[in-house]
Amino acid sequence: MAQSQGWVRRYFKAFCKGFFVAVPVAVTFLDRVACVARVEGASMQPSLNPGGSQSSDVVLLNHWKVRNFEVQRGDIVSLVSPKNPEQKIIKRVIALEGDIVKTMGHKNRYVKVPRGHIWVEGDHHGHSFDSNSFGPVSLGLLHAHATHILWPPERWQKLESVLPPERLLVQSAAE
Repeated sequence: MAQSQGWVRRYFKAFCKGFFVAVPVAVTFLDRVACVARVEGASMQPSLNPGGSQSSDVVLLNHWKVRNFEVQRGDIVSLVSPKNPEQKIIKRVIALEGDIVKTMGHKNRYVKVPRGHIWVEGDHHGHSFDSNSFGPVSLGLLHAHATHILWPPERWQKLESVLPPERLLVQSAAE
């Protein structure tokens, strides 16, 4: 009897040591490096969720890439919603700070993106709550860069950073 209690005690002790090492490592990895997220809604169709409400894509979110606010036009990013801080939204970066963008339904026809901000839009215009509704977004709201579709398996692919042809800039900050 004492021998079986010793085995249980050793097992429990080893489990606790492993648990108290693994949990902080896993939490740090998910918070600082990468995680996965399910994309809901139609705002990013056809890039994400092309099947409509019948399917939800699961994407890999890379936190590491946005840690220094290094984003490019065309990147698909996850960010904290400017209207509801408890919600994360996923959109495509259309313009960077200093760029002049022709808006689609915003109160101003043309907007110069201020320093420290980006202009984001969903790919499915008219079905997206994006910068056309709330204006330029602070870089501080960036959460992650969506890099790959992981689910469903038939849609496994790397997400490309491309601007839709109809969303070319009026003037780039580089000009």
